Amino acid sequence: MRVECFTVGAFAVNTYLLTDEDTGQSAIVDTGESRQLVDQLLARQPDVRMILLTHGHLDHAGALPLLQAEWDVPTYMPRAERPLFETLPIQGTMFGMPHLNRSCGRIDHWVDDGFSVALGETTLRFFATPGHTPGQGCWHDDHDILVGDTLFAGSIGRTDFPMSDPALAVESLRRLLTLPGHLRVHSGHGPMTTLERELQTNPFLGYIRRERGLPGPPGLRWAPGT
Repeated sequence: MRVECFTVGAFAVNTYLLTDEDTGQSAIVDTGESRQLVDQLLARQPDVRMILLTHGHLDHAGALPLLQAEWDVPTYMPRAERPLFETLPIQGTMFGMPHLNRSCGRIDHWVDDGFSVALGETTLRFFATPGHTPGQGCWHDDHDILVGDTLFAGSIGRTDFPMSDPALAVESLRRLLTLPGHLRVHSGHGPMTTLERELQTNPFLGYIRRERGLPGPPGLRWAPGT
């Protein structure tokens, strides 16, 4: 699977085009909040077969109606994310930026942990990692994982937003780091990394290193249990 990153919008969010190299079929992961991704993809003319969302913050889902106007394809969203997704018309106001209020797009499939979907010859699996938001989750194959705002190179997603839950984030990161370390991590912001690199060095994952008796920096205590 080929993974291409498009950094767009006021929040410099990473959106992605996944392409199954056997068939050329593509999936869009996350949207930005403006037309920027739409315009960049129209210049490429990919064979888009689906839209996958990691969570419902406006920088990740706000441009969904614009994408769906160009590509009327099935759209997948974590089921537990529905309450946050439905705040998009007022979400800008919630964060002090009313000019960024956005319409909700259409969700065709509300998905749960363990759900899988075929993109050509590639199987994409949904891995739930709530905490940053109620339904935040990741999409992955055997080589790459699209983590939204669960994990960043050297950091993690914030847990002080409305509907965030630090205790859930602690457990989600613990569970995420049980996946194979070679997985390339494509985050919602910042550069690519790997699960192994973050386990070894990320200051927010010190509690996992201590639990596993692994070497590395002791890390930050950012929530109970860390």
